[in-house]
Amino acid sequence: MDVANLIWSQNPWECAARFHQETLPTRNMKFQLNFGHVPGIPVGATFKLYKEMNDVGVHRSTMGGISGSGKFGADSIVISGGYEDDQDMGNVIVYTGQGGRNDAGKHVRDQEFIRGNLALAINQKEGLPVRVIRGKDPKNSFAPDEGYRYDGLYRVESHWHEVGKSGFTVWRYRLEKLEATVELYDSSSSPAPLTGGNQAPERKSTTVQRIVRDTKRSKELKKHYDYQCQVCNLRITTASGSYAEAAHIRPLGAPHDGPDTPNNILCLCPNHHVMFDLGAFSIQDDLTLIGIDGVLFVKSGHQVAQEYLKYHRDHYLDRVKNS
Repeated sequence: MDVANLIWSQNPWECAARFHQETLPTRNMKFQLNFGHVPGIPVGATFKLYKEMNDVGVHRSTMGGISGSGKFGADSIVISGGYEDDQDMGNVIVYTGQGGRNDAGKHVRDQEFIRGNLALAINQKEGLPVRVIRGKDPKNSFAPDEGYRYDGLYRVESHWHEVGKSGFTVWRYRLEKLEATVELYDSSSSPAPLTGGNQAPERKSTTVQRIVRDTKRSKELKKHYDYQCQVCNLRITTASGSYAEAAHIRPLGAPHDGPDTPNNILCLCPNHHVMFDLGAFSIQDDLTLIGIDGVLFVKSGHQVAQEYLKYHRDHYLDRVKNS
C-alpha cells in the first residue's frame, strides 16, 4: 500500500463508522468478513497489488472481484473493467456478478446464483454495506490511473438477472454510494431473552439502508387506494394517519429507467413491497399473482401496464427458483 497517497475522508462519519462483523469459524484474517470501513484505511487509499488489499483486509479475495460468502454476504467488490456489462456512473454502479467466462475472459455461459452472486443479494436483504474498490480501467473515467483505490461504502439497492451483451444470463446489482449515517442500536453484541432486555444498549454508527421513494405520483396513487394494499387489502392506521408504500414495477433509475407514472406503480403494504422487490412474487398479465395465492386488486381509474409486469417477471421472479 502506498501510504503517501492515502487520502483521508472529509466526512468524519466515514472514518468513524463501524459496522456489524460476521466471522467464519477460523482465526485466519483472510476469512473474516468485516462489513464496513477497515480501521486505519481511509476512503481514497491506493494499492498497487491485490496482495496489498488482502494484507490489510480491504479485499480478502486473492483474485476474484467479489469477496464474501453465499451464507453471510459480500464485504467488498472490485470493479476494473473485467465484465462488459458493468456500468460505472460514480455514485451509482451497475455491477455484473461473477462467473460465466472462460480463461480468455470471454463470456461463454450463463452465470449462476451462487457464491459471490448470492452474497451480494444477501447484502440487499440484510442491509449490509459493501466496500467498493476501483481498479485501473482506461474506459472508466472514475477509475484510478494505476493500481486500485478504495472508494468507500455502497449499498446494494437492487439485484436482478437479464441477458447480457454476449447473449448469456448475467446477474446485475445496482449499487448506490452511502453518504449519510445515523446512530442505531446494535443488539448483536448482547443477546437477551425476549423477557429481558438491555438497559444500556451499545450504540454504533451505521447507515440507513432502506429508501422508500415517495414521488408526487406515488402519493396520488396511495390516496386513490385509501392506503390499502393491492395484494392483501391491509390498511395500516397510525396516530399520524394511514400508511402504505408505492412500489414501482419497473424500477426507476439506471439501468431500468422505469417511468414515474401511475401505470408503473402499485400501492402495497411494507411486507408485500419488500417481497415484490425481492422477487418473492410477481404478477401475470391477467393480474393473477405468481409465487403467492391471490389476484391483484385494481381499482377503477388505475391501469397497470402489462409491459412493466412482464419486465418484473423477466428480471426478478426467477430469483426464488435459483436461491
